[in-house]
Amino acid sequence: MRKKKTSVKKVLKIISGAIIFLTLPTFLLFGFLYFKYNEELPLGITGKQADAFAYKMLDALDYKKYEATDYIEFTFKKRHHFKWNKTENTCEVYWKNYKVYLDFKDNSKNEAYQGDLKTEAILAEELIQKATDYFNNDTFWLVAPYKVFDAGTTRSLVTLDNGQHALLITYTSGGSTPGDSYLWLLDDSGKPKSFKMWTSILPIDGLEASWSDWTTTETGAMLPTFHKLLVLGLEMEGIKTK
Repeated sequence: MRKKKTSVKKVLKIISGAIIFLTLPTFLLFGFLYFKYNEELPLGITGKQADAFAYKMLDALDYKKYEATDYIEFTFKKRHHFKWNKTENTCEVYWKNYKVYLDFKDNSKNEAYQGDLKTEAILAEELIQKATDYFNNDTFWLVAPYKVFDAGTTRSLVTLDNGQHALLITYTSGGSTPGDSYLWLLDDSGKPKSFKMWTSILPIDGLEASWSDWTTTETGAMLPTFHKLLVLGLEMEGIKTK
């Protein structure tokens, strides 16, 4: 009996040691990143000045070209492919062997496929919800600057420590994670160069992602092709517009 207890204690000790060995570096890294990057949500002033600053950003991007674009196709991080008909407010979402058709005007027309087979009931609901979440997240990384006047948004003008101004956008409704805030940092022309994020899905507030790798598409709309977030890269490939 004593040998068995000793053996069990030894196994438990090995397991606990392995857990500490594997998790301690993660905790240390998170702690370093938290104290280095975590920021409180800044305060800003709403009103005409904030709206004017938002329009400055849109003008720098020639947003009318984006508004006139009817169709956008792209692939996010080599994982999710989208065929988004902006005019009809529909989108086809592809990942793995799934295809989901989303109709944002009439959800009863939503359809989900696994391979060539149409899914039904609970599986269809799960795939449609997953496709909707992919759409909300991935298209945001593509067209977020053009959403600063969406319904449910508030705009605030923030004065930074260096005296320059930035645009704080808070989404009070809509999307998959309402309540998120983004602080847009602009270059001298008014074009976005990065934003800082206060979101429900990120454990660190104020993380900054680049918005500097732009391409001018077939319709003249300017869209990003890459974002850098700490050491991570978010790629948008195969961008096509009509």
